[in-house]
Amino acid sequence: MRSDKDLEGLSLLGSKATEYLTDYAPQVLETFDNKHPERRYLVSFVCPEFTSLCPKTGQPDFAKIIINYIPRQRMVESKSLKLYLFSFRNHGDFHEDCVNIILNDLRELMDPWYIEVLGIFTPRGGIAIHPFANHADQSSPEMVALAKKRLAAAFERATGE
Repeated sequence: MRSDKDLEGLSLLGSKATEYLTDYAPQVLETFDNKHPERRYLVSFVCPEFTSLCPKTGQPDFAKIIINYIPRQRMVESKSLKLYLFSFRNHGDFHEDCVNIILNDLRELMDPWYIEVLGIFTPRGGIAIHPFANHADQSSPEMVALAKKRLAAAFERATGE
């Protein structure tokens, strides 16, 4: 069980006065210590209701965002992640940029062994866009191999080959 000291930096979890920011807000992200840093394991988040705006037209874009990571010392707290993803609501950027921004922010926040972000955007104008970005700790041959394998699998899904 986690002690009160373990939970000191988490201000959003359990708060009854949640503020939903609608402008890009990476500062809302919070972390906690990984109690199992000796083990490599996968953490997955699925956000089926991601929304951002087209930077040119201001039209809303909808997506399912899938985040997978292998933690090192720090882990992202899920409520803060939810509020962070919600903060893209009025953010105008292309789908590919949103996915890379999310990856970069979480990578900087946690410094995981491995992280990937997939955006499954709802088709608009008859075209669906599914950007995928990943990053591995370059000091770990195992993680670098995983990143290459996952990127190759994403290519295979996209091309059907």
